[in-house]
Amino acid sequence: MNSKKTIEVLDNNEGYISLLDHMGSEIDIVNAARVSYDKYVENMHEKDYKLLRYLIRNQHTSPLEMIIFKFEVYCPLFVTRQWFRHRTWSYNEVSRRYTSENIAFYVPQNFRKQDKKNKQVGSGELEGETQKHVHDELQKFTNEAVEFYYQLLDRGVCREQARMVLPQNLMTKFIGRTDLSNLIKFLKLRDDEHSQWEIRVYAQAIKQLISDIVPTVMKECFGE
Repeated sequence: MNSKKTIEVLDNNEGYISLLDHMGSEIDIVNAARVSYDKYVENMHEKDYKLLRYLIRNQHTSPLEMIIFKFEVYCPLFVTRQWFRHRTWSYNEVSRRYTSENIAFYVPQNFRKQDKKNKQVGSGELEGETQKHVHDELQKFTNEAVEFYYQLLDRGVCREQARMVLPQNLMTKFIGRTDLSNLIKFLKLRDDEHSQWEIRVYAQAIKQLISDIVPTVMKECFGE
């Protein structure tokens, strides 16, 4: 079922995530569980919602794998490297071997201090003047990097080598597909206070995108 919806995220809405498509609904979860008895239902009733909640609470998650979601994600390169650690997803990403178009970078409006205990939660934002200085310097560095990138291309260097000078705040795009069971695991890890903010906002957007499709699951898993 095609159901493209988009939510913009990050500072100044520089990134986004779209729900491109999905297959299945909560009734498919119930029917996957009941196939053991060779039984099916066509409409959800209270006993079916009760079964659904039972499956989740007792971690009988294979029926949740019957529902599939496909997303398009536009985010910084360093976010994709965290995202791709979730190997239960399938991915295809824009390759800078093949295109030098649509080069853009993420320059945060707010920089965070390093936590003294090296925890992801962090310890607040940088001071005002330092904040502005870091922002301006990163913008300058990014501009110089992309200028050098195009110089390399103009001198005949191939794209697959020229791309090495592009910093990790380069924006990239990928399509990712996963099932509901593994998506829930992703959301529990990535929408957590210990997760990096730049990926957490994408997890929060995913919750919004799928909440109307699997409302009982979302309420049981996240209280939403």
